[in-house]
Amino acid sequence: MLNWRWLGARALGALITLLGVTVVVFVVLRTIPGDAITASLGIESGTLTPAQRASLEHFYGIDRPWFAQLWAWISGVAHGDLGLSLTNGKSVTSLVASSLPVTVELAVLSALIGTAFGVVLGVLAGSRPGRASDSLTQGASLVGLAIPEFVLGTAVVTILAEAFHYFPDTGTFVPLTRSVSGNMSQILYPSLVLAVAFAANVMRTTRSEYVEMADADYVRTARGKGLSPGRVRRSHILRNATIPIVTLTGIQFGYLLGGTVIIEQIFALPGMGRLLFTAISNRDYPVVQGTVLVIAVLFVLVNLLVDLLYRMIDPRTRAS
Repeated sequence: MLNWRWLGARALGALITLLGVTVVVFVVLRTIPGDAITASLGIESGTLTPAQRASLEHFYGIDRPWFAQLWAWISGVAHGDLGLSLTNGKSVTSLVASSLPVTVELAVLSALIGTAFGVVLGVLAGSRPGRASDSLTQGASLVGLAIPEFVLGTAVVTILAEAFHYFPDTGTFVPLTRSVSGNMSQILYPSLVLAVAFAANVMRTTRSEYVEMADADYVRTARGKGLSPGRVRRSHILRNATIPIVTLTGIQFGYLLGGTVIIEQIFALPGMGRLLFTAISNRDYPVVQGTVLVIAVLFVLVNLLVDLLYRMIDPRTRAS
């Protein structure tokens, strides 16, 4: 049964978090040298007369105090308006809407691959602690965590280009609904790169929990009753090790939604990370603010979903 009081408290906490993120991003952007006029006109902004600059400051709303600008931004967000891009004049909402599905698909596929391999390898290592398979699996996980994503991504692109004449597609992104093969040719390789560290973290957590649960009293009791090893593994060990795995998976998935900047650049994917990188480079403040806010919303929603999964998996969390 869903506790509405608990859900309301979590929703209020999420709103406070998002408000804090909005204020911090807004203030940080305003401390960077330059302004909206410089971002939109470049070096031509130096040729403006005082009257022209004053007119543009009024047009962009930067002639008002910061608090008034922040309130105008929050009011616009409340009405679904994230503003207009300073570099191309397009709606920030439309830019985010076109890039968000790319990042979400990349994150989801990476999480699925990483979780699947991580759990399987973690169980393999945890069921044979101290043996060769355990040492080999743990060594592979350390390598996966140690290699930076940009190094691995660059190496993958180089190998694919030399061996298979594959180059990242810099053209239009192919949605999954239009062509499965075309979409996978663009999204599979970067997903595999992101899944390496994801799988390594999941594997280490799964192994640790498996080894700990395997020595629990209720597991020895289940074995003493004559239950098959497979049933003991599924119903008693893995089921009780699920919560730490869900926690780690949810946190990593949240970071994936906002941490794909480098991989999207390397593989030329028009996702949220690439949009944010371009906006920062161009000092396109409305795009930066809108993109960061959307990423923060997704991160908060993922954390809320993880909490809901807790309550479904473990009744003790509902009681508390």
